[in-house]
Parts: sequence; C-alpha cells; structure tokens
Amino acid sequence: MLKYELIPGQLLYEGLITNENLYSPGLVSEDVILLTHQRDYWERLRDLTLSPPEIRRSGFPLSQELIDRERQIAQGTIEGCHYAMQYGIAFNVAGGTHHAGSNWAEGFCLLNDQAIAANYLLNRELAHSVLIIDLDVHQGNGTAEIFRCNPNVFTFSIHAEKNFPFRKEQSDLDIGLHAGTHDEEYLDILTKHLEPLFEKAKPDFVFYLSGVDVLSTDKLGHLALSREGCKMRDQLVLSLCKSRKVPVQVSMGGGYSPQIIDIVEAHCNTYRIADHIFI
Repeated sequence: MLKYELIPGQLLYEGLITNENLYSPGLVSEDVILLTHQRDYWERLRDLTLSPPEIRRSGFPLSQELIDRERQIAQGTIEGCHYAMQYGIAFNVAGGTHHAGSNWAEGFCLLNDQAIAANYLLNRELAHSVLIIDLDVHQGNGTAEIFRCNPNVFTFSIHAEKNFPFRKEQSDLDIGLHAGTHDEEYLDILTKHLEPLFEKAKPDFVFYLSGVDVLSTDKLGHLALSREGCKMRDQLVLSLCKSRKVPVQVSMGGGYSPQIIDIVEAHCNTYRIADHIFI
C-alpha cells in the first residue's frame, strides 16, 4: 500500500525522524511462527497449498512474495519490541494483521504480527503480562482466538459492532460501537476503560493497534471520528503507557479513506504524539 512509503517519507520531511530511526527487518523464523500458528496451517501457507476457500477468505492471491511480506511484517514487530524495551516505544509502519487466527487467514491477514511478537516475548521471558489494545475499527478476532485461554495476555478491542468480521471471537474485553459513533462518545468510552485495564492486567508490555479506519472519512469503518479525535485517542493510550512506564509496540493497522492524505496524516499524528510524549 502507498501509505507504507508515504508515512516514513512525511516523517523524514518534517524532521521528526532520521534514517537512523528506520530499520528493515528480515523474515521471522518458523520456530517463532509456530509459537502462535498451528503447524498444519503454517506449512500449507508456506507451501502455497491452502485450499481455494481458504485463499478466498484471506483476501489475497497466494504467492511467495506475499508470504515473505507477512514474515517480514511479523519480524518487524518483534524487533520493534526490543526497541520499545530500550526506548519506551517503537512502531511498525505496517502490521496490525489481527484477523489471522491460529489456523486461518482472513481479511488480508495471514500471520498475526502482534500475537507472534507477544508469544515471542512470553516464550523468552522478556514479558510476563501482556496487554493488547486493539483500536482498529474491526474486531481483532484472530488475536482473541489465539489468546482465548492464555492468562498472560489480556486482549481488549473497541470496534464497530456491525462490521467485519461478521463472526467475532471473544476478547477478554470487547466493546462494540454503533455506527456513527463520534469523538466525544468514543473518547469517553476509552477513558472509562483504560485505567481499569492497566490495573487489572498489570502489563509489563503493551501492544497497540492504532488503525485509522475509525475516521469519518473511511469507506469501510462506519464510525465518525475526526482526525483530531483519532489523535486524542492515541494520546490517551500512549500517555498511559508512558506514565505507567510500560514499553509499547505500535502497529499501524487499517485505513481506507478515499483521500490518501486523510490516512497518512492520521497515521503520522500517532508518531507526532509519541514524539511529544516519549522524547
């Protein structure tokens, strides 16, 4: 997608980042993938032998290039975790592939990058209690399914209720919003739940999925946040991570506004807010 090139380009143009702040990940290893995804699913995905219905559900024609891209995204999120532990926060300009379950691809998501990274941290005892804050407009059904029975990971999703995926999984806390939910109502709901979430989960690492498909301009989202409301959403989440001294990895998630400037500016605002809070 074009936004993956435009976001870092804009941040470089503004001087908010330099080339030293950018990294290019390799491919996540199979042993790490298998901490999250079932072996049979991964091997059929790897070998390009998913069934036609599975391929249709993924939303993509299956190719080696696509598999490598998904592995690179997941590795980018893992490497971002290490940077977050060092600097407080790190970003994956892509990622947010939260519809991929333990044994399925769905909604343009083949490997679940934040779930893979969370299991990587837990497996290596780099974290013991993980909180996943998913504020993409679509429910993170794959993430919810993967961690359904894992007491070390708390999954939290605020999403448009009557939107994709139409068969939802159960997160530890789901809040489904009605169509047209605007800034004030959205931010009130988020504010009400964030502090208690941190108290309950007591995370030592946070994953934040900061999709901008919550914007009123988004053609797929059905919510009605302004660009400023989306920015305030990010400020609430990142400020709490900073005040609680919990490292946070951010994956950018969805954004489908017809005008690319709406997508890029909303995503860049997440970086601008992080720069203000963490620098």
